[in-house]
Formats: sequence, structure tokens, C-alpha cells
Amino acid sequence: MLYYLFDYIEKHFDFPGAGLFQYISFRAGVAAILSLLITITYGKKLINFLRKKQVGEDIRDLGLEGQMQKKGTPTMGGIIIIAAILIPTLLMAKLDNVYIILLVATTIWLGLIGFLDDYIKVFKKNKEGLAGRFKIVGQVSIGLIVGLTLYFNENVVVREKTAPSVASVEVAPIPVDVKSEYDVKSTKTTVPFLKNNEFDYASLISWWNPDYTWIVYTLLVIFVITAVSNGANITDGIDGLAAGTSAIIGLTLAIFAYLSGRVDFSTYLNIMYIPNLGELVIFCTAFVGACLGFLWYNSYPAQVFMGDTGSLSLGGIIAVLALAVRKELMIPVLCGIFFVELLSVMMQVSYFKYTKKKYGEGRRILLMSPLHHHYQKKQIHESKIVTRFWIVGILLAIVSLATLKLR
Repeated sequence: MLYYLFDYIEKHFDFPGAGLFQYISFRAGVAAILSLLITITYGKKLINFLRKKQVGEDIRDLGLEGQMQKKGTPTMGGIIIIAAILIPTLLMAKLDNVYIILLVATTIWLGLIGFLDDYIKVFKKNKEGLAGRFKIVGQVSIGLIVGLTLYFNENVVVREKTAPSVASVEVAPIPVDVKSEYDVKSTKTTVPFLKNNEFDYASLISWWNPDYTWIVYTLLVIFVITAVSNGANITDGIDGLAAGTSAIIGLTLAIFAYLSGRVDFSTYLNIMYIPNLGELVIFCTAFVGACLGFLWYNSYPAQVFMGDTGSLSLGGIIAVLALAVRKELMIPVLCGIFFVELLSVMMQVSYFKYTKKKYGEGRRILLMSPLHHHYQKKQIHESKIVTRFWIVGILLAIVSLATLKLR
């Protein structure tokens, strides 16, 4: 909103500094500061409100050190994360940008699903929360909306170049560069570590009927959003792990969005230029600021938990950001912590069922899943586990950024 206000002021009045709002870097910096201030300033008030309403976490005794001491810690703190993301975004970003609209919708949609889950757990005293099938329906629904929008919306394009034709080169008395650039609808994405690092989903069904590419693409989007949001949800098991990891991923995606959203940098790095993508940097910095501000109260020992209200939203946001910057195939690397946490649960459950069927008793691969609980069972303090996971997350982010040149 402020963007439009200062744009009007700059055009009609000689107001010093109004032109700053034309720069994405300036608005992104303000968004980060605003989100950080919102979470730190109003986080304490939210914690006190949740305590007053007795919105506390009901802890199941899993035999983990220090676990039962967390009983009664306020949950549903994801509300402040969502507010700290949306308020700066609505103030600083261009609200007619399709990517901003999709991310705002994703944040609200998955936030509501998570809120309903937390509400049932806390107020209805149902430890299972919202039935899994309803969560899946909610994730699939937003995935369907995002997938169809990214495929069909006319503003979601990439810029391609055409090579000079033979005729044009022969006619010209002096060789000139007659390459032309144009924006096209495309389902191309980035494949990390490969020399020709672009892949078009349309090629998957080129043998059949390319007109049905939208089905393949939408199914992929649904899968990515469901997987990453569940991965973030599972990762949110010890103090500060999900918030810190999300901040690292969000910052990395902000860099990708900034580079792919600028002609000069994308040309220099020989990466895909995506028009209109630059506005995502503002959302990303608000996202990172909200996560870091939440860590002020969520780091060990946590004064508040984000609950599913926060974790489902964080995962969904990261998934949509990765899809928007066309880095979804890099998710196993960039979101390696989420990926391993989710994989550890799937492996544990699958192996337990398999051995129970074959040997009559279930056996485990890990002491406990998700993976962070395995290390807790090995008597490693949770603050050390979180710090080490953050270090791994930073290394994975560096590897992800290195793919810009490492092909």
C-alpha cells in the first residue's frame, strides 16, 4: 500500500525520498525490519494472551530429557509469524503482482488449516487435532490453485532469446547481433548441477499430447506443497529448529528471486530471467524477519511454540517460493533438513510395518523418529542438535547457491 502512496506522491509532489519506494532493495529492507519489530514487540503480548487463555501445549511423554518441563508452554505462536509476514508485505509490495497474491493466499490458507488443527488440540482436548484427510484436502486445494495459476496466468512468464537467423546475417553488410527477446509461457525449470540446467515438463508427455502438460505440472505443484509443508511440520519438534531452518531457506530463496528477477544479473549468470519476480524479494525478507523475530521467544528454552499454525504455513510458503523461482527440483538440497526429517519418519514407519509383518514384531531403524528425536535419545542436548542442524542448513544453502555456476 505504501508503494502506491509514495508512487503517487512522487508523481504529483516534490517530496524528498519518495522515489526510494521504487527500489525493491529498499522496500525489502524495510519489510525485514518491520517483520522483525512486529514479532519481537508483539510476540511477548501474544505469549501473555495465550497464557491468560491457557492455550498451552499438551506434551506426550516420549521419554525425552526435559520434555515434560515444556508442558503448558503457549502454542499457536504461528499467528505472530503470519502477521509479521503479511503486514510488511501488504505495506511494501506491489499487490497486483501475481506471485505476491499467490503467496499471501498460501500463507492465509495454510495458516487457517494449522490454526484449526491447533484449536482442536487445545480447546477440544483432542490430541490428534484435525483429521489427516482434511489436512491433505486443504494442502491439495491450495496446490491446485497455485499450480493452475502458475500455468495459466498470463503474467507468469520467462524471457527467452532467439538466435540470429541465417537470412538476417547474410543481408547485413556488417555482422550484428540480431537476437531478440520475448516473454513466453513456459513450464521450464532449473535442474541443479547439470550443464544444460533447464528442463521442460512438457517433454514428459511430448510423446502423447503436450496440451495436457498443465495436468502434470499441477500434480507436481500439489506434491511439492504437500511434501514441504509436512516436512516443516515434522521438523517443528524442538525449540528453534523449524524457525531457524526456515529463515536460512527463506534467505537463500530471496537471493535466487533477486538474481532471477533482474535482467543484468540473470544475463551475467546465464540463468533464467523471470519478469515480475523481483517483488518476491520483499515477501522473502518479511518471511526471514518473521522467523528470526520468532526465534527471540522460540529459542531454547522456548517461551512459545508456533504450532501447526506456523509450521504448515512456513512449509507451504517455502514450497511456493521454490516453484515461483523455478528451483523446486533443488528442494531436496535446499530443504535438506525438512527432507531428511520427513524421510526418517517414512523409513521408520515402513520398516516397522515390514518387520512386524515378516518377523511378528516391529523393528526400528532409529531410536525414535523424526531424526531430531533420535539424537535426543542419544542424550544430546536439544540446543546442540538445533545448532548443528542450522550449520547443516547453512552448508546446504551454500551448495544451493553454488549451483548458479556449478554445472
